[in-house]
Amino acid sequence: MSIGLNEARRGLENGEFVPYFQPLIIIRTGQLAGFELLARWNDPTAGVIAPDEFIPLAERDGWIGDLTQTLLKKGFAAAASYLPKPLTIALNVSPVLLHDGDLPEQIRRAAELTGFSLDCLVVEITESALTSDMEHAGKIARQLKAMGCGLALDDFGKGYSSLFHLQSLPFDKIKIDRSFVSSMTERRESRKIVGAVVGLGQSLGLTTVAEGVETMEQDEMLLWLGCDLAQGWLYGRPVPAEGLSDVVSASRKRAEPRRQLEDRTSRLSYSKFDNPPAQRLAQLKAVYDGAPVGLAFLDCNLRYVTLNQRLAEMNGSPMEEHLGRTVAEMIPELSPIVEPYIRRALKGEAIADVEITKPDSGPNGGKTILLSYQPARDEAGEVVGVSVSMVDITAFKQAQQARLETEEHFRYMLDLNPQIPWILDPHGKALNVSQRWEAATGRSKGEWKDFGWLNALHPDDRQPTKERFEACLKSGKPIDVKYRVRRPGCEWRWMRARGEARFNEEGKILFWYGGLEEVEEDNTEPEAKKY
Repeated sequence: MSIGLNEARRGLENGEFVPYFQPLIIIRTGQLAGFELLARWNDPTAGVIAPDEFIPLAERDGWIGDLTQTLLKKGFAAAASYLPKPLTIALNVSPVLLHDGDLPEQIRRAAELTGFSLDCLVVEITESALTSDMEHAGKIARQLKAMGCGLALDDFGKGYSSLFHLQSLPFDKIKIDRSFVSSMTERRESRKIVGAVVGLGQSLGLTTVAEGVETMEQDEMLLWLGCDLAQGWLYGRPVPAEGLSDVVSASRKRAEPRRQLEDRTSRLSYSKFDNPPAQRLAQLKAVYDGAPVGLAFLDCNLRYVTLNQRLAEMNGSPMEEHLGRTVAEMIPELSPIVEPYIRRALKGEAIADVEITKPDSGPNGGKTILLSYQPARDEAGEVVGVSVSMVDITAFKQAQQARLETEEHFRYMLDLNPQIPWILDPHGKALNVSQRWEAATGRSKGEWKDFGWLNALHPDDRQPTKERFEACLKSGKPIDVKYRVRRPGCEWRWMRARGEARFNEEGKILFWYGGLEEVEEDNTEPEAKKY
């Protein structure tokens, strides 16, 4: 369609220019935050015409002011009727109008006429509008801010970018241009630019808004980066004024956000919701440096990027000597052992509990360490390095070895004891017995466990012995009982079992300790014996 000034004037007079509203959502929850006000031309012949076709002509031919005034009145009236607070309306102001000193007053009059609250309006200013006359544009921006409007720097990074703009004007938001958002899932450079803009916004306390989000992959990546708000066809296409109530109602009726909140927030390890970035960085550094284990991050070339003091000490070199140097350079004696694990982690495998004893000749020689390697991924899931944790378990291993040696000494002493020592739990279940039990009965230590030891007794002695044990278990009095045992094919021999309970501070039985010894033949019949 060929658009001329006469057609535009006719369209303005006939009310053919109308506002459309594109949803703006909170990335963290998927909930509605507001709308951006967009222009559409409902031409009776050509149908709905997109703004890209007529906005440049409106700026060139001088009717952009009339168009903006029309959209303000219609857009504010719709917002006042259909949008509850705190939902906002974002309005992109043409660079031409930003130099019109009457713009703030036009916005104020339109708001008063329609009953729209200006604290729900966010005026978006492109960077290009600030370059030609920064002083005048800044004056208009400050007037809008004084009226209660929010300010957003639009298309940040697309054209002439300057941090001076963010420093000089009272912006509340930064909008990330759609060109970076649309390519961020394919181009690492775009991802890094988006991440840098988000980080800049967080550092300055500004809300970050992503434009042109069309896929779930882009949404997830923005969430991971900590971006606050987003708009795009993924969340809904622009709707006319009469469709606003349906969008708002659908948002209210949603029992849960677009995705479970706990699923989304659990991934926000680097987002800004808890503390400002500088404070969060200081907290993380304190945790990192104060950890009782060695920590480090290696890049894809196995070079140390960061590490804490604990790991430097375990490697036997100062922290500053590690930075930028490889694992092979810093720990040559261990490099052949650990590098295969690191390379597996670089391929995406998480490796835990690798136990290594350092050679006696190297730093901290003879130390035993426990290593774990975790692949570190960027917002696209690509492995960009390896997180290393190192624990000195030398003392634990020494204690473990000492305990094993003590247990071995204890077992050896038991085996040499002419008696047969045994241990029972508080309920009378057998826990341990000397190997001499096997020599005396022909039954293994496994058959002794629990109440299996009763099976080795003479059939006539089992029940009386059990009753005697149960009586002592209840009373806590010492055990003293005789019974007969034998090896298969051998004669029955009389044995005497004696033991006492070990009590805790509350008087409860912890264990029973005792011994079994062979005694002279007892001529008293078992039925007549008093147990």
